[in-house]
Amino acid sequence: MLLGKLAFIPFFIGVLNMPPILAIVQALLYLGFSSLVFTTAYVAKEQANAREEQRLINAELRGTRALLAESARVNERTRIARDLHDLLGHHLTALSMNLEVAGHLADGPARQHVRQAHQLARLLLTDVREAVSHLREGGAIELEPALRPLTEHVPGMAVELDMEPGLRTDDPECAHVLLRSTQEIITNAVRHSGGDRLHLHVHRSIAGIRIDAEDNGHGSDAVVAGNGLNGMRERVIAHGGTMQVETAPGRGFRLQLDLPLKRLPPSTVRDTA
Repeated sequence: MLLGKLAFIPFFIGVLNMPPILAIVQALLYLGFSSLVFTTAYVAKEQANAREEQRLINAELRGTRALLAESARVNERTRIARDLHDLLGHHLTALSMNLEVAGHLADGPARQHVRQAHQLARLLLTDVREAVSHLREGGAIELEPALRPLTEHVPGMAVELDMEPGLRTDDPECAHVLLRSTQEIITNAVRHSGGDRLHLHVHRSIAGIRIDAEDNGHGSDAVVAGNGLNGMRERVIAHGGTMQVETAPGRGFRLQLDLPLKRLPPSTVRDTA
């Protein structure tokens, strides 16, 4: 930019017949104006990048907060179920056994009352076991509250999240991998796809939980994996999952990610791109 403005000095002197000092001042004025425009554009770009980084951090924090809240709820339900089973269940079992023995030893009208007490103890023990089973069945992390904030207010990209209703997992690490992977998919689509729409379909599969992602970007002749994509692949493989990425010119990017509900050793899985 400096050389371009200084190149006007001979033009001002030779064509416009300006004195050399005035030509230099004129070129410096043009340089100052161009520098002001450049600085303003640079600051605006940095502010836009900072706002985008802040949005990503806020979305991640909201998703993580929802994930932590779900994990805390699951842990509390599991603790209550364990306490009911270990304490109340143990005492009721002992009570039922003692009442059964007492029923054989009692005579006359007392035997009938002991048998009724024995039946009530058995019914109560059954109710406790059902309550424990219900608590454990409900002790799963709901995924939508954690993933939904990542898809909201994404600048320049309309993200459609299609989730299977009631999709849950009882594995906190699986939920964390899904959260991080969804965030990375959205970030890559915004930065590299060149499109304005991204569709995410999160649902159950034979392997466990699957994410199907597709954007309407420009696509490419081949998949060039950067740090974000490589990090996501490593995280998925470490959890025992698989990831496939497909692209073609004019057809955007398509990504399929499968995570098992129960973690598998990395040596038993594969990934393709």
